[in-house]
Amino acid sequence: MKILANGMHYSALNAAVRMAEDDVEIVNCIGQRYIGAGLLRRQIVIHGTPGNALGAYLNGAEVRIDGNVQEATGDTMNAGVIEVHGSAGDATGYAMRGGKIFIEGDVGYRCGIHMKAFRTQKPAIVIGGRAGSFLGEYQAGGTIVVLGEHLNGKPIVGNFCGTGMHGGEIYLRTDELSAALPAQVKAERVEGELSEEVTALIKEWCARFGREEEGYLNCVYYRLTPNADNPYRQMYTPN
Repeated sequence: MKILANGMHYSALNAAVRMAEDDVEIVNCIGQRYIGAGLLRRQIVIHGTPGNALGAYLNGAEVRIDGNVQEATGDTMNAGVIEVHGSAGDATGYAMRGGKIFIEGDVGYRCGIHMKAFRTQKPAIVIGGRAGSFLGEYQAGGTIVVLGEHLNGKPIVGNFCGTGMHGGEIYLRTDELSAALPAQVKAERVEGELSEEVTALIKEWCARFGREEEGYLNCVYYRLTPNADNPYRQMYTPN
């Protein structure tokens, strides 16, 4: 089903998506919010720039965007995949608790904030470019990978990476970690083989965006995890 979104109010667009019986293609999307919110199944392809909270509470559907996305993409998503052929705004993956987000370009501030995991539910975000400040803020679970393409002299992450982090892990593809990290974050240099899980995520990102795997797997990464003496852990988990 093809939907021409020119001048369409976001509520009407979302109603049309929910009523569709098969996959959906949205053309000329201009800032409509909440697309795919809570969707259980189906594939949505979006041409243009969707508005805030794309894929919020996504519950198993797959959303592909041929362009950039705005703030809070994948807010509290449970399952499914969001694939962004462009860059993403602030708070991407906010409180994400399942599923995967793949971004070809950069992300703004507070990507992965309050990201969490439970049993087999382990969310993941893979970022092709760089991440803004507060990446993984208060992260409680899941995996974030930053591949750092086309940095143009900028650091791979901004300030305050991992502030309040008390679970999960962050991987940064960089030869030298120049960012100042909070005391509650531990950085480990990884050379050689990555874990099976992270390797699979990078391979999937490469397949989705047409990149050669070799340039992303045989590299130096820094793995960020919570410091064992982190006081935030005592605030968020029982002893």
